[in-house]
Amino acid sequence: MIDAAVHRVLQRGVVIPASPLALSAKRKLDERRQRALWRYYIAAGAGGIAVGVHTTQFRIRDPKIGLFKPMLALAADEFNRHHRSEPLVRIGGVCGRTKQALAEAALLRELGFHAALLNLGALQKAGEDGLIAHCRAVAKVLPLVGFYLQPLAGGRLLPYRFWRRFAELENVAAIKIAPFNRYQTLDVLRAIAESGRADIALYTGNDDNIVMDLLAAYRIGKVERRIAGGLLGHWAVWTRKAVELLETCHAAAAQHAVPAELLCRSAEVTDSNAAFFDAANSFRGCIPGIHEVLRRQGLLEGTWTLDPGERLGPGQKEEIDRVYQAYPHLNDDAFVAAHRDAWLRE
Repeated sequence: MIDAAVHRVLQRGVVIPASPLALSAKRKLDERRQRALWRYYIAAGAGGIAVGVHTTQFRIRDPKIGLFKPMLALAADEFNRHHRSEPLVRIGGVCGRTKQALAEAALLRELGFHAALLNLGALQKAGEDGLIAHCRAVAKVLPLVGFYLQPLAGGRLLPYRFWRRFAELENVAAIKIAPFNRYQTLDVLRAIAESGRADIALYTGNDDNIVMDLLAAYRIGKVERRIAGGLLGHWAVWTRKAVELLETCHAAAAQHAVPAELLCRSAEVTDSNAAFFDAANSFRGCIPGIHEVLRRQGLLEGTWTLDPGERLGPGQKEEIDRVYQAYPHLNDDAFVAAHRDAWLRE
């Protein structure tokens, strides 16, 4: 079962950036800048960090690249250097069919990670029973964060019935809801509400609807559930402002009053996400887009990914220029500039 202190953090709701992969111009792991990124997230007030996930690039698992274990080990070492009054939630991505997923979960456990974000994209043809059996097997190794990943990013459709059965698994700590679809988001919320599992923390991964996900109260029958926080690629940039935004959303929810300004902020954040994630080009430039913002802030050296063919989409740079100019109150460039040199020291 998940550590009680970690579970309390998840239940309260925190910012969990999905960590990018810092590469040199030769497309090798840049350990200095990788550590600087994690130091940035921790200093910004993030309550956790997710590593080995989509934003980290699934290709780190390719044996020819061989970065999965080194990346996780580097993360574990860096996280161990930071001592806080409450734990930093350490989440690791787990992919592949059951044999691979079990091996990845075992490595995460060995390195001190708290939970596995379970990607079911490799089981595209599996039936519901097979999916549940896979989840149950991994849950015996490490607590689970369920993951509804949108099909455009390599996920698959996961209907209400799957999530209702998933909620019956004992070792489930949280669910990241990221189908980028209102109907499918409600499938998860209804399944968890009807299961009676109040101990499962709900996190948005809907980068296109972050603020509204955090503000809404979801009433299913007599049960009300809220999405507590976010585990997001979008929050891998402008992270200090994301922490402030989550605090504002929590305060509004507690007061049962949503200021009009927050509704305006919702549209601004979504517009920014469209630029970062390259929505105009079906998200093809989503990882380089995140890298471009971090490059502008001086945290990354370039926008390189493990795939030489993966780059900013047509017009994406101009879109990032536009949202920078339109919403200067959303960026945390001043915060980064004040601390970047310290984070980059080896």
